[in-house]
Amino acid sequence: MSSPDIPRTSPLRSRWAALGVLSTSMLMTILDGSIVTVAMPSIQSDLGFSPAGLSWIVNAYLIPLGGLLLLAGRLGDLVGRKALFLAGNAVFTGASVLAGVATAPGVLIAARFLQGVGSALASAVVLGILVTLFTDPRERTRAIGFFSFTGAAGASIGQVLGGVLTDALSWHWIFFINLPIGLATILLALPALPRDRGIGLGAGADVVGALLVTSGLMLGIYTVVGVERNGWLAARTLGLGAVSLALLAAFVARQARAATPLMPLRILRSRNVSGAYLVQLLVLSGMFSFQVIVALYMQKVLGYSALETGLAMLPAAVAIGAVSLFVSARLSQRFGERTVLLAGLVLLAAALGWLTRVPEHASYTVDLLPVMVLIAGGGLVLPALTGLGMSSARPDDAGLASGLFTTVQQVGMALGVAVLTTLAASRTEALRADGRSEGAALTGGYHLAFGVSAGLLVAALAVTLIVLRRPRPAEDAQGRPETEPAVTATAL
Repeated sequence: MSSPDIPRTSPLRSRWAALGVLSTSMLMTILDGSIVTVAMPSIQSDLGFSPAGLSWIVNAYLIPLGGLLLLAGRLGDLVGRKALFLAGNAVFTGASVLAGVATAPGVLIAARFLQGVGSALASAVVLGILVTLFTDPRERTRAIGFFSFTGAAGASIGQVLGGVLTDALSWHWIFFINLPIGLATILLALPALPRDRGIGLGAGADVVGALLVTSGLMLGIYTVVGVERNGWLAARTLGLGAVSLALLAAFVARQARAATPLMPLRILRSRNVSGAYLVQLLVLSGMFSFQVIVALYMQKVLGYSALETGLAMLPAAVAIGAVSLFVSARLSQRFGERTVLLAGLVLLAAALGWLTRVPEHASYTVDLLPVMVLIAGGGLVLPALTGLGMSSARPDDAGLASGLFTTVQQVGMALGVAVLTTLAASRTEALRADGRSEGAALTGGYHLAFGVSAGLLVAALAVTLIVLRRPRPAEDAQGRPETEPAVTATAL
């Protein structure tokens, strides 16, 4: 089997230029996700979306994004990660223009679906490119810290920029802004990203497996995002969920016996990698309550505008970004990723626990600002999880590992949306029925969501303590002595 071209001797300046391109692409897609939520009321009134149909502005993006990541990551290994990255950014940029000119709900939903496809193609291979560029442990840790900083910046900028663009111009500009960023990313990526030829379709052209995993993931995410409308115990939810699980089980069974599997199961044999995926699922599910429900609390209970909400959450993004960029790498190099992950999880659990006591009439300085400081734990957790989740990736599997890691992220966020919003809404309705005021009922519902989120972080902490272990440099991902170089210089 031939191996892809790996730029192990690329000059440091060239590698950091490539990292800048990768981070810009991720900034654009993360910014797009947060910027849309702020503009949704304006989109609804302008295009005439029904309340139920409005959720499809988000769902139409999430379903292809979560469903195609694993397949896209493996395709990057087979046909070349640079080519797939360029194609994904081109599709995303073109779809953004289509979304910006949309004058009917159907057109906007179709454009959002195409955005999800483009985002899946590009983001599935980003981490795969990153780990093949940065093979030195110190350089890689710093690169992952910078990459995590970009994610925090994108989420925060999106919330603020969404309010500014929607109020000053119109919601159309939240999509048009992707055009110059996307074109710049593509033009800069052509010289900056290293050429890789891929290992060839013959090394993993499992068409049946591709159909099974893509349909299973898409159906699963479609089921989860419909829970808020249908309920967890509805026949539709249970039936579609069962079909989704059956498709994914069939995919795993096929990969165990296929001659050229789409996803070689060896990638999951590492205790640290599998544990990191489970921790990430718990963390992303729990962190939804901070990313979205805190914003809802500020607007619906405290009466903040969209712009005020974005500015109020800015300290959190600054804290996460500063820790991931300046602190995380140094701590990981000195104490190890597992120890840094534990410290970050403690801070995040404390932040979400603090939110369970926010009152109906809160003071930002007293009740919310401490949360924005404690949430800096995310700047420790995200880089550490990225390093652990990609630690077993071989050169010919880096795209697959990247796609699988990002798939877990999307599934975690989708589960967070379904579980926490449903719990908050149910609790709010019960408190209204008991005669509570609107503000008190909403606050009580959000308290429940924050409490469950804190529990998910505690569960992530337990998994880290029990499952993850300190790396042993003489072993590979299967626990055997290394016989060939892995992508990571810190083997398991």
